[in-house]
Amino acid sequence: MHTDDRSAMRAKFAPPTETPRHSGMSRRSLLATAALLITTTGATAKVVTKVLPWRPNEAYPVTPVVPGGWLFFTADEAAVVDAIIDRLIPADELGPGAKDSGVTTFIDRQLTGPYGGHDWLYMKGPFATNPLPTQGLQSPLTPRQQYRQGLAALAAYCKANFGGRSFVDLSGEDKDKLLAGMEKGDIKFEGFSSRMLFNAVHTNTMEGFFADPIYGGNKDMAGWKLIGFPGVRYDFRDVIDNPNKPYTLPPVSLQGQPAWGVR
Repeated sequence: MHTDDRSAMRAKFAPPTETPRHSGMSRRSLLATAALLITTTGATAKVVTKVLPWRPNEAYPVTPVVPGGWLFFTADEAAVVDAIIDRLIPADELGPGAKDSGVTTFIDRQLTGPYGGHDWLYMKGPFATNPLPTQGLQSPLTPRQQYRQGLAALAAYCKANFGGRSFVDLSGEDKDKLLAGMEKGDIKFEGFSSRMLFNAVHTNTMEGFFADPIYGGNKDMAGWKLIGFPGVRYDFRDVIDNPNKPYTLPPVSLQGQPAWGVR
């Protein structure tokens, strides 16, 4: 954040030194007396007055993902995603890779939820054509659209440039060269950004490999075991009581048992 931005934020939230001219309407009174909430369900809209447009302590409990089948991907799309993530995080002597850790299932389930439609993000323009790294994604396409259009563009590119073969059928060397070109944006898909597809799969692969297993990836907590992350264990008193000793307890998922009781 620039100095000017910090000054503006400080001035915005600083207590008033004098009675404002527009004292008849403060921000607090505005929030308390009139809030307009427009829902995106169909063409309906809802007006909320004299209350806040959310409930205190509202939470969204996680429904554990049950592996098996695909809810968003077609079988062919899932096979291509499997092949891509298997090159991004391959299995080796340190443990299973992204494919065996259920990352494709993680991505599939995320695309069917609010993330897949960017339901909770502001999706109106304008979108910067040359954004700063801090500006994040600048596209009207939702993740679901990015995957569907991007995988179709990748399939067409492979068919045209690799003798009719799909990405799945390429050698490991060809896959790596193609992915490297997509990462740099050097590979030109017809009507779609190869770099956008690479960034989407790469980002979601990292998330799926290290997110809590309750979301479908990180099977057997392979990602956490790889980096020594303890997970969400609630009691670290035994660790605090034994400083300068290696942490050897197994990681714990949001689903808890049976590792909750291991001390």
